[in-house]
Amino acid sequence: MGGSAVDFLVIGGGINGAGIARDAAGRGASVILCEQGDLAGATSSASTKLIHGGLRYLEYYEFRLVREALFERERLLEAAPHIVWPLRFVLPHDAGQRPAWLVRLGLFLYDNLAPRGRLPGTKNVRLDTGPEGGPLKPGFTRGFTYSDCWVQDSRLVVLNARDAAQRGARIMTRTKCVSARRENGLWTCDLLSASGQASQVSAKILVNAAGPWVSKVLTGTAGVNSAKHVRLIKGSHIILPKLYDGDWAYILQNTDRRIVFAIPYENAFTLIGTTDIPYDGDPADVAISGDERDYLLAIVSRYFAKPVTAQDIVWTYSGVRPLYDDAAANASAVTRDYVLDVDASEGQAPILSVFGGKITTFRKLAEHALEKLQPFMPGLGAPWTYGAKLPGGDMAGADFGRFLTEFRAKYPWLAPEAALRIARAYGSCAHDMLGGATGMADLGENFGLGLSQRELSWLNSHEWARTAEDVLWRRSKLGLHLTKDAQAAVGAAMARLAAAP
Repeated sequence: MGGSAVDFLVIGGGINGAGIARDAAGRGASVILCEQGDLAGATSSASTKLIHGGLRYLEYYEFRLVREALFERERLLEAAPHIVWPLRFVLPHDAGQRPAWLVRLGLFLYDNLAPRGRLPGTKNVRLDTGPEGGPLKPGFTRGFTYSDCWVQDSRLVVLNARDAAQRGARIMTRTKCVSARRENGLWTCDLLSASGQASQVSAKILVNAAGPWVSKVLTGTAGVNSAKHVRLIKGSHIILPKLYDGDWAYILQNTDRRIVFAIPYENAFTLIGTTDIPYDGDPADVAISGDERDYLLAIVSRYFAKPVTAQDIVWTYSGVRPLYDDAAANASAVTRDYVLDVDASEGQAPILSVFGGKITTFRKLAEHALEKLQPFMPGLGAPWTYGAKLPGGDMAGADFGRFLTEFRAKYPWLAPEAALRIARAYGSCAHDMLGGATGMADLGENFGLGLSQRELSWLNSHEWARTAEDVLWRRSKLGLHLTKDAQAAVGAAMARLAAAP
């Protein structure tokens, strides 16, 4: 990979890496992003799928983080209304946990720390008479409702990468940065693809957004000594058959003062999560433990009238949060705020490392990262992402309901559930993906729920999808819905695309 040095080499294709690459490319910088696996292949596809301020962070006095996240919640509702949408939460009051006045005070702060443009505020709710109490045990008679948002987390990463690419960035998935060294005022970086192809990149600035591998990249790959460290915290989730018919979520207070969410998921399921435990293994091998599984099942059975068992679990997923190590004794108390560390000792080429962060604040984190790097690149353009749409988000009034109605009218031959899935996944870009088709026959083989050969080709050429896992578990969650035979057929089709010249 010859030629002059690029401005930025970004290591890591999670939400922070993709967000920084997008922002930098939009400011006129030349950018390469390399990711050792698939986009959102680790932490960024293993979240609880929420865009939220972090209600419980108020107990740890993280007011700046909560306020910033609440502002960003509004921005994302406008920028990507197809993959981000409002979600109402029900908080049953448990007199044995936080007192009602404290919960109400926290919710008042949550409502007022930042302006709310589109979300309703907190209300009291009677669980013994209202529908929200129907699925719960009779002992829960009062509670509160408040608003946050849902997000298709891995698609948020892909949309940032797409926007970065459209602005000139080069996205290199399944490509690992195996070494980086400072030479002649630049970074010289050796890259190795999964197929064994080696290449070399020179970059003026190195951005280390490797998530759980951030410390390994900083001290190992780049050979930089640093006093800052990452603290790995594992979070696991379980997926159960739908526990209730309402479109609201529950936030459940546990006896250890942690909270667990129960969220409507993929129409037929309920998502339960998350745990919060220290992790010292390889982030690539993270998986739910028996204790975590039992912990989540126990809190569901404590609140819901119908108990659940391990046999009810349909799927599990786990991720490792790369939090900044602030020496907190309790894993739940470790700050969720981010720390941006720049090393440019003795005038050498800078490296910026990202410690911590949460999916809600990725845009602001990217803006702050480039603000820190501005002195090293005086010609860098001005901030631009505030108010900018993500691919597919340019719908009138950020009104997905209106867009869906028009979309279904334009493609009446799509089954209702397929039309909803496609509109949600691609927004206004769905028209490009469908490519003027006038019937399912125009889209090639149908693998189920409207997933077609045309869509697989789009995902391969526009979204860096290479395997069935990329398609079924990150670009979508169709792995929960399609039969094993259909999933195998998707795998075979993706293999054919990979083998095509």
